[in-house]
Amino acid sequence: MERLTIGELAKHARVNLETIRYYERQELLPKPPRSQSGYRAFPEESVGRIRFIKQAQKVGFSLKEIKELLMLQTKPHSVAADLGEQVEAKIAHIEEKLRALRTIKKDLTRLINSRSGQDS
Repeated sequence: MERLTIGELAKHARVNLETIRYYERQELLPKPPRSQSGYRAFPEESVGRIRFIKQAQKVGFSLKEIKELLMLQTKPHSVAADLGEQVEAKIAHIEEKLRALRTIKKDLTRLINSRSGQDS
């Protein structure tokens, strides 16, 4: 398994170094072992974990919720049963946002189409 320095991890995950340090402090990203030269040696799968965190944030998950989701992925039997309900509620909320965005898109498309017809 390839190990990455914090700089390499930041580059591959497309985040800055402070983001990685912050995720470590928030216990979203496990602290990696150090190499013989003293550098932190992150496992390659940390890239996917960071990308997951960023995507979850984009769709409205809080860091606390993301931490719970990550725990569910790594230890599915040790997480509280009500987490499933929280995830389902979050999915419903996302679906609601998507419906609202589709409606706004249709309205804006109609506006543009109506203006195009006026300009002709």
